[in-house]
Amino acid sequence: MRPTGPILLLLGIVLLSCHQQEETTFNTLTEDSPAIEGNPEYLPSPYVTAGDRVYMVGHQNGAFPELGWHITGEMGGIWNHPIKLMDGFHAALVWNEEAESLDDAHTFINYPFANQHLFTIAHKNIEVERWQFVPDQKEGIAVQFIMRNTGSEPQNLKFQFEGFSDLRPTWLGERTQMIDSTDEASFDSKLDAWVVKDHSNPWFVYFGADEKSTDHATAKSSYAGKGTAASLVYDVTIAGNSTYTINFTIAGSYTSQNDALATYKDIQDHLFAYVEAKKRRYEQLALQSKLTIPDKKMEEAFEWLKYNSDWLVRSVPEIGTGIMAGIPDYPWWFGVDSEYALKGYMAIGQHDTALKTIALIDSLSHAVNGNGRIIHEVSTNGAVFNQGNINETPQFASLIWEVYRWTGDQAFLKKYFPTIKKGLEWLLAENDTNQNLFPEGFGMMEIHGLNSEMIDVASYSQRAFEDAAKIARELEEETLVAHYEETARQLKEKINQAFWSEKFQSYADFIGTDQQALTLIEDALIRADTLNKPWAVEELQKTKQTILNSPSSEDNPYVLYHNWVVNTPMEMKIADPDKALKALETAAQFVNPFGVFVTGIDRDESAGSDEGSFKGSKVFSYTGAVMTLPTGVQIVAENNYGREDKALEYLQRMTRSFSYALPGSMYEVSPDYGMMTQAWNIYSYAVPIVNQFFGINPDAAHKKVTIKPQLPSEWDEAALENVIMGDDHEVDLYYKKTATQVWIKAVQTNPDWQCEVIFPKVKNATLEVVEGKALPAEDQWVINAEDTTVEFYIQID
Repeated sequence: MRPTGPILLLLGIVLLSCHQQEETTFNTLTEDSPAIEGNPEYLPSPYVTAGDRVYMVGHQNGAFPELGWHITGEMGGIWNHPIKLMDGFHAALVWNEEAESLDDAHTFINYPFANQHLFTIAHKNIEVERWQFVPDQKEGIAVQFIMRNTGSEPQNLKFQFEGFSDLRPTWLGERTQMIDSTDEASFDSKLDAWVVKDHSNPWFVYFGADEKSTDHATAKSSYAGKGTAASLVYDVTIAGNSTYTINFTIAGSYTSQNDALATYKDIQDHLFAYVEAKKRRYEQLALQSKLTIPDKKMEEAFEWLKYNSDWLVRSVPEIGTGIMAGIPDYPWWFGVDSEYALKGYMAIGQHDTALKTIALIDSLSHAVNGNGRIIHEVSTNGAVFNQGNINETPQFASLIWEVYRWTGDQAFLKKYFPTIKKGLEWLLAENDTNQNLFPEGFGMMEIHGLNSEMIDVASYSQRAFEDAAKIARELEEETLVAHYEETARQLKEKINQAFWSEKFQSYADFIGTDQQALTLIEDALIRADTLNKPWAVEELQKTKQTILNSPSSEDNPYVLYHNWVVNTPMEMKIADPDKALKALETAAQFVNPFGVFVTGIDRDESAGSDEGSFKGSKVFSYTGAVMTLPTGVQIVAENNYGREDKALEYLQRMTRSFSYALPGSMYEVSPDYGMMTQAWNIYSYAVPIVNQFFGINPDAAHKKVTIKPQLPSEWDEAALENVIMGDDHEVDLYYKKTATQVWIKAVQTNPDWQCEVIFPKVKNATLEVVEGKALPAEDQWVINAEDTTVEFYIQID
């Protein structure tokens, strides 16, 4: 079994003992780790040094500008939620009166668990590397500077480090009486470090180095807010053709000075053991659901999205642990973002994170709502901003069923089924005023006025009742099984009838009154005209005229925005096949080279060939955006209707944005806008790849895994290894094809499980089973493992 947690830390300490700590640099610790060099064009754009307690956001060039909009100018720097510690820091090398700032790096390199900035001061024969790293479960960060003298003569200089404190509360801090006050700095001469305290709160930050300083001072901070600046100076001598290394530690606490001090000392004493431990933990993340395919960029993107998923874990022990939505402006917890993303987390083996996030979302929802309604957004101080959009409650039910399929833990079902039952009752009892089974209210599209009967709410509600019926059956609540199944059946039928628009060959954005539609049309016309989309203006004007010419007193389906959510009936596989194929073709009109538009009327004629940067507005907005979630939904939808090559095409579009701006990551808005790392990206990759292309569908409760591959025709050879399910089971799948033969091999670790591989019969082909037992079937081959392996050939004549 793979080592985890404390075992990894112990392993790191043992490995560290093999060499002296003072000789250790990040260069040696990362030499065999994956690394991606950034694009010089994006040096003045954000990166993240991630950790579950603390993280740091700055620019790839090494500077720390004021950035972000959620708390204006405050989303960068160093955060230890629910407080911020620092706006950043500034370092410089000084020769007599000549200073060279280290805030204009020429190269940025990202690692799964660390970052590196490279600076060159050519006229001084000096090269500098800046590394930063956040240990697991620690309220601090380490920063290492390696100064290299490339000349033959020794150099004497001073190294200046200035830290900018900003001990302030997170977003909505005022709701929990977190009131910011002035920062006060004092120098701890025994520790040779600065300690800064918020005047009115027990918020602290320490920073200092492993060398003895020669000077220190305070100054007024150049940043907005109530922080302060404090500097440290060190005398440095670098021999010719040699290096000099200095390690800084920054540690904080929102509870006590003793905690901050303990963390500071702990990181200083055990830094490189923590690096080794985190490095090895990330190596294990890479091995889980390990993908090998011909498209090496997509393979690399899939690997790094596993790292990204871990970057987004946010732990505040007093409240809980869960994935945040995105960095830098959504570093807190969301219902729906988790409901998409955690399906992907399960597929890549990050089960513990999924379980902790679900526990957090459920507990917060219970505390705030208490009626089964799932919250939408909550800050890291526990203040809830939005009690929940309508779709989040049904999507929670489906998430619980999906997690159960992977874990088989019936206690898990029993724990959350009460929330599901209450939630589904709330869904229809309080939100379906006309009792037609379509709940009213906001879904995924947060556009003013789009809160009638929304297609995504209807689709996710249908799936919720279907999945709740399965849960009820597992828990032997037969009365609920019948009720939920019948509700799901009616919803599926009604969605295909009431929401379908034959004129537009699409499901409608919403069902509503003429007046609702006319109001929304006016808003949409302003949007389309402002964005200079004449085709959309013309279409909207025609729809408006049709309504005015033939007024109706009934609610009707309307296609106005061509929002991506019209594809959710295919994502949930509830669309009638003929309608699905028409709708998928319609959806293909609203794409650009990176994926699917959030709102179709934002598309223009250049959309098909525009591969440049996304030109966002000065005020943050998703208008005109192509996003990874809509693209992922489209991929899942295409696969559901047997169009794996089209699904791959969308996946290739989305992969174009990988490392486009931040190396090793994928922006929320393709290719380079919004959040630089986004949780639901893993849904858009892992579900199509693991569950659909490789067809791995676990039933852990009954110790069975069914594998039904539907691999794209471009992939002549592919493998997916170490897919984790249950408590003690992993599955590998290998595939290879030629013009005359298909070879498939599935290997499982636990012979107590039933492994069944299903493959569609091929005309003029014969089946040769190497290992396993073929079962009779009409239109497909079904082969069961007799022990741990299924292996067969399909010979094509």
